[in-house]
Amino acid sequence: MKKSQSKFSSMLLGTALVASVASGATNELSKVMKERGLSEIDVIRAAKTYNPTGVKDEYVVFSSGGQSGQVIVYGVPSMRILKYIGVFTPEPWQGYGFDKDSLEVLRQGNIRGREINWGDTHHPALSEIDGKYDGKWLAINDKANPRIAIIDLADFETKQIVPNPVFKSDHGGAFFTPNSEYIIEASQYAAPFDNNYHPIEEYKETYRGGVTMWKFDNKIGRIMPDDSFTIEFPPYHQDLSDAGKGISYGWGFTNSFNTEMYTGGIEVGMPPNEAGMSRNDTDFLHVYNWEKLAKLAENPKNVKIINNHKVVPMDIAVKNNALFLIPEPKSPHGVDVDPTGQYLIVCGKLDTHASVYDFKKIKKLIDNKEYAGKDPYGIPILDMKKSLHGQLELGLGPLHNQYSPVDGEVYTSLYVDSQVVKWNFKDLKVIDKENVHYNIGHLAGMEGKSADPQGDYIIALNKLAIDRFQNVGPLHPQNHQLIDIKGKTMDLLVDMPLPLGEPHQAVAIRASKLHPHVRYKMGTNSKTGKIHKGKTLAGEERIERDGKNVTVYATLVRSHINPERITVNKGDKVTIHMTNLERAQDETHGFTIDNYDIHGSLEPGETTTLEFTADVEGVFPYYCTEFCSALHLEMMGYMMVKDPDKKYVSAQKLKMKTMSPEELKAEYDKTVAVNNATDAVIQSVVKFLKDNKFQDHKVVANLVTDALDQYNKIPEQKKKADEALKAGDTEKAILFENMIWQLMVKTADVGIRAKDTLVRKISTKQSAAAARGEVAFAEGGCNGCHVIGKVSSGPDLTGVLQRHENGEQWVSNFILDPESMYDDPYVKGMIDYFNLKMPNQHMSEEETKDIIEYLKWIEENANLF
Repeated sequence: MKKSQSKFSSMLLGTALVASVASGATNELSKVMKERGLSEIDVIRAAKTYNPTGVKDEYVVFSSGGQSGQVIVYGVPSMRILKYIGVFTPEPWQGYGFDKDSLEVLRQGNIRGREINWGDTHHPALSEIDGKYDGKWLAINDKANPRIAIIDLADFETKQIVPNPVFKSDHGGAFFTPNSEYIIEASQYAAPFDNNYHPIEEYKETYRGGVTMWKFDNKIGRIMPDDSFTIEFPPYHQDLSDAGKGISYGWGFTNSFNTEMYTGGIEVGMPPNEAGMSRNDTDFLHVYNWEKLAKLAENPKNVKIINNHKVVPMDIAVKNNALFLIPEPKSPHGVDVDPTGQYLIVCGKLDTHASVYDFKKIKKLIDNKEYAGKDPYGIPILDMKKSLHGQLELGLGPLHNQYSPVDGEVYTSLYVDSQVVKWNFKDLKVIDKENVHYNIGHLAGMEGKSADPQGDYIIALNKLAIDRFQNVGPLHPQNHQLIDIKGKTMDLLVDMPLPLGEPHQAVAIRASKLHPHVRYKMGTNSKTGKIHKGKTLAGEERIERDGKNVTVYATLVRSHINPERITVNKGDKVTIHMTNLERAQDETHGFTIDNYDIHGSLEPGETTTLEFTADVEGVFPYYCTEFCSALHLEMMGYMMVKDPDKKYVSAQKLKMKTMSPEELKAEYDKTVAVNNATDAVIQSVVKFLKDNKFQDHKVVANLVTDALDQYNKIPEQKKKADEALKAGDTEKAILFENMIWQLMVKTADVGIRAKDTLVRKISTKQSAAAARGEVAFAEGGCNGCHVIGKVSSGPDLTGVLQRHENGEQWVSNFILDPESMYDDPYVKGMIDYFNLKMPNQHMSEEETKDIIEYLKWIEENANLF
């Protein structure tokens, strides 16, 4: 009755809204409603989930991706997908698993030396302080290959994967303890802890279940395997877990099924598992004092070492009063501790009741050593009735629970009935039910498993969609349904198809608790958070060869990749360090090379590495895979792989064979002119070096020696060229002149480095501000367009402070807000000339002041550039 009254009130509100809008000139809303067949309540529900452009969500949800091995991120109430996070599976868009640094993270998940490239993500968990989400880290388990991954919520990237050394499956992870001291991971299907063969007939003797307590460092966001341990359990199939809080702090709770220890055998005429594993009336809830067990595990006498991992045996746990069992409803699928830590709710899939346990009663039984008996492994069993606060019949197939900020209020999913039920676990009364579509599994409240639940919404994670969406073939999407719980009764607002794996469970957090980066500090390795060894700034790009190892130091900035040509030999091991020089938000650059199955995705400031063997001969274009600017298509280059054992016929030689004597002479004259122009550059560098006494500086003198080593080979080649020309062999003369050009380019390269080094030696000393300004200039990617001393992709900045009235202020304004000056006649002329606009690199005012000081230093030493 209450439900129908509430919905009638909503309809009245909707009618009022429609009447108000309809009274306007356009009557647009009424028209849309009529065309689409929408009711007033439809419009109200749509308004509750609609975010106008630029408006952000109140909550962020992290959902497991199931068989995709990923995490899905979306907003509430809009239900808009924001991101997929690669975890146990390569994720091509972000280059996860396709560049060296992310591949190292993915390979942490190898098991027994085998590469595992898929996962079945199940239960995400948010790090906690005082039982409340702190927004720093997300942990998630892999059921198929027992592993835990850690995702950094500063950039939503996976930073660590830790395989479980003793489990063979894992459904019962991941769950943080209230101050993120540990992450709980429970095995699912009992199996031997070692990696040896054990016949199924030895199931009770050699197969085991357990819970691993992974020690977690909340400051750095990493699991510490050496400080972790596993609690040995009987070979019951453990399921989900939860950590106590408040008065139950220090305790953990893990439920189970198959306390019958049945092992099936259809192939030998035995009843199937589903029959043998469900014949008992109850299963067991494991209750363990992890705080006490952690201290016990520090003593080698209390542990077994299995696969280099500490295991606390059952008898040690029992002897120290740290492990107990309580009967629970048949085939349970979760245990959920309430915000106070006093009450635990367990629902059995094969029972219509929810069972509410009272930790105060449990603790009293433990303290009084009041046991109802022991299991076959000697673990004390507490009396179920004496442990219970009470039971309530909810419906068919109760599964999972999410708490409300209202004292005693909880929401439970009913799998068979396809409903969410709202009830009071203290008063043991049903309050409301809402139908969902269809067969709900987990449900996600807004911080609904923390010590500070927010209420507002519940999300039903439904296993079946059936007829909810457009038919896309036999494989249907999953259906997440958003339910408004702010009123007295629940109201289902919207469906969201999720076409990626089987999202199993989700956790939600207030968006205000998340503080992710918008860019990295220049040169950051995003997987370690430290400065990357391959950090490269503009002007530092280079290609280094060491035998068959070729290392490329490259930069990416709108709209070029530097270098634009890379030539290697077939069989070379190629390492490319790439740095995204952008500082502007959302200016990601990607990088791939045709045929080599590699991809890097670099956010602003990030450095990453690609490694591969150039085992295929040919010409391979590379390009930026993110559409980053109007000149995106021009942001490319070529990798050329040649076979060192192969003799190539020069295309130029072939061309010359078809040329007339007059054409050959013109080609010769052009080649000589290019060489003369190059030599003029070399001579200007030589004059600078001599005028400024390069020999007084050893490092410069060494570079000059290297340059001369190349330059001194030119006379011999020139003599051969002249002799060939005199003999009438113009074709050969051209080839020798080409050799001269190559020697000149090598000379000029070393000579210019010598000049740059000498400038540093003889220029006036930089002030601290100028030195900081030079760093900001480089890390801001300014070098990508501006080369001091010459015009490049942008104007030379030597003397820029003198070009404008109030030059320092003008340049400062332009750095801080270039967009506002695009229509300035001078700036517009530069844009038209260079066909580029100065991007906003989001420099701070302090950085801008330092850059001005750096430009002043350049002016002081203008004669040197």
